[in-house]
Amino acid sequence: MKILAIESSATACSVALCEDEVLLAQSFQNNGLTHSVTLLPMADQVLRGCGASLEDVDLIAVAAGPGSFTGLRIGVSAAKGLAWPGKKPCAAVSTLEAMAWTVAHTGMEICAGMDARRNQVYAARFLGTGDGLERLSDDGAISLEELAAQVKKSGNPQLLVGDGARLCYTTLRELGLDVRMAPPHLRYQSAWGVARAALEQARAGTLTDADGLVPRYHRLSQAERERLARLRSQGASDNQS
Repeated sequence: MKILAIESSATACSVALCEDEVLLAQSFQNNGLTHSVTLLPMADQVLRGCGASLEDVDLIAVAAGPGSFTGLRIGVSAAKGLAWPGKKPCAAVSTLEAMAWTVAHTGMEICAGMDARRNQVYAARFLGTGDGLERLSDDGAISLEELAAQVKKSGNPQLLVGDGARLCYTTLRELGLDVRMAPPHLRYQSAWGVARAALEQARAGTLTDADGLVPRYHRLSQAERERLARLRSQGASDNQS
């Protein structure tokens, strides 16, 4: 199965073409350029470099969240645009799971983390089984204190991945927990991880289509939080008058 995978959930951006577990080509940028400018040209470059076309692709996969609200929307929109013409099946992949796949071979417990701001991280924990992953916790936006409590309860060393790995490392080490940073080339989000997670969905029969692809934000955007705050404030004023 040929999988074209997209990762645009954070500052780094990547596109990969895989044949089942095998990485055929990957384009990766971490230079701060806008994903809306770089993403589709990267996909075209990856396909052309392999002598392939979109018609040769069996599955379109995308990191659907958590992550940057803008980055997720760009990635999901791009995946929809690539999938619709050929009515190709799609996979909406957990960004955190995709990151964990890069170190699944270690046999360690893996903590995938992204900086969610507001004193929170997007985090999920997994067990690398050597050739796969076992999920230990759900994706979610949690405080570092909550994450520390999970790690302490586990009692096992944790391998940290993701663009929030250093933030987690600093806090968890200060609390005396056994945490280790994955090496830089395995630490950050990559489209290969998205493709690998998508392959598991294909094998489990849980794929969707372009219509079913939606971002998974895991919390309200800043604009939505501000709107709700205004509504609550307005409601309080109305009750007082």
